[in-house]
Amino acid sequence: MKTRKNIITILTLCAALSLTACSGKEATEESKKPSTSTTADAKESKDTKESKDASTKKLDDLYQQENQIFADHSEVWDKVFGMMSKTNADSDSAYADFLTATIEENKSSFTEDELKTLESDIETIRGIEEQISKLEDELATTGSADTEDAADEDTPFKDLSGTDFDGNKVDGTLFSNNAVTVLNFWFTGCKPCVAELSKLNEMNEAIKSMGGEVVGINTETFDSNESAIKDAKKVLESQGATYRNLSIASDSNAGKYASEIMAFPTTILVDRNGKIVGDPMLGGIDDPDNYDALMSQIQSVIDADSANK
Repeated sequence: MKTRKNIITILTLCAALSLTACSGKEATEESKKPSTSTTADAKESKDTKESKDASTKKLDDLYQQENQIFADHSEVWDKVFGMMSKTNADSDSAYADFLTATIEENKSSFTEDELKTLESDIETIRGIEEQISKLEDELATTGSADTEDAADEDTPFKDLSGTDFDGNKVDGTLFSNNAVTVLNFWFTGCKPCVAELSKLNEMNEAIKSMGGEVVGINTETFDSNESAIKDAKKVLESQGATYRNLSIASDSNAGKYASEIMAFPTTILVDRNGKIVGDPMLGGIDDPDNYDALMSQIQSVIDADSANK
């Protein structure tokens, strides 16, 4: 909407100039000058945009700081992420609290040195999260009337762009060609993620004729990381999983959405318009109850798609 506001301002000024020209009278120097209110509106719009862009950049920097913490101590944090599907922690709680709850619930799995590292990292993450929360509140206030931007935030896969593991380009038609797309977020070192791959393949075969498709997004393969893609392909092959998996850009809307996922594996449903339907499923679908629940949700999306035709 901020872009639309700028366009409206320009069109309003052009319309005013057009009316003057159509009057058949030569415009005076005074009439050529933009009104004080128009100039003020343009300045306010520019200032708002610059402020929002600065906040967005700062927000991205903070997320990068968090990612760097996980990268610096990847061995122990990969253990934590692999345990998240087993935790009873509230996924709506603060991220630092969520991480703490996961570690506490699996405390016996870590050495004393590992626990010290995690405790130190979490305190740093807590400080970063406080800054993130403040910036997100500021952005929400700035864009409170920006319904178009809000709609885009609700559809992080609207501009999907990437490649599958065979190098074929993939875009938003992935969704438009399906009544429902099952997106599964995983990473190679996540044991619960690997454990469900064969069931995801089974699900993909089951929903093909219904207009559905299962698609994997391995978060270690972002930005066409060839080494990570090679490792992920080996794991998929070992589990007999042949459905499509994608590598996407880490700084894309879809990449940013994935970077905020707190528990792996996470599975979501996306409709034909690229919009997320329902709540994410945390945990593996190798659990029969999870599998049945997800199949029921898939059927609901397919039924709604058929009704809208």
